[in-house]
Amino acid sequence: MEKTKLDEIISANGSTRKAIIPILQEIQSNFNYLPEEKLRYVSEKMNIPLIDLYSIVSFYSSFSLTPRGKHLVQVCLGTACHVRGAHRVLDETKKKLHIEPDETTEDQLFTLKTVNCLGACALGPIVVVDNNYHGNTRAQKVNAILAQYNSINGNGKDTTE
Repeated sequence: MEKTKLDEIISANGSTRKAIIPILQEIQSNFNYLPEEKLRYVSEKMNIPLIDLYSIVSFYSSFSLTPRGKHLVQVCLGTACHVRGAHRVLDETKKKLHIEPDETTEDQLFTLKTVNCLGACALGPIVVVDNNYHGNTRAQKVNAILAQYNSINGNGKDTTE
């Protein structure tokens, strides 16, 4: 993303402090994380101390300072999900992806995260992939869930057609 694109993002959202979260969200949507050089540019352009940007980014779990995979897989470990077997779902997800939480697969396709609550307790255990909720998930369902995202190419087209 060139500086002119960053300038467009800042201009489109407004260069006030209240626009910083939408600006960061848009930058992250382009890179799947927030590269340091982009944060430095936004800091200078908007006259916001870099430490303030890092405070915002580190506060909100939706932001990442490290590259994420194309698909973000979140396994809820909150109380309702936990008592319904979320750890078995997490173990199966780790096994299928060959990664631990907060890691990204070698092919940069998946990043695995654990969360304390997704606000869908009645559907637990729950797995969210790219904001798509998969409720009442069992370990046996993990492979089918991941396969849905594994067969989609960069254009959103199913490659199994």
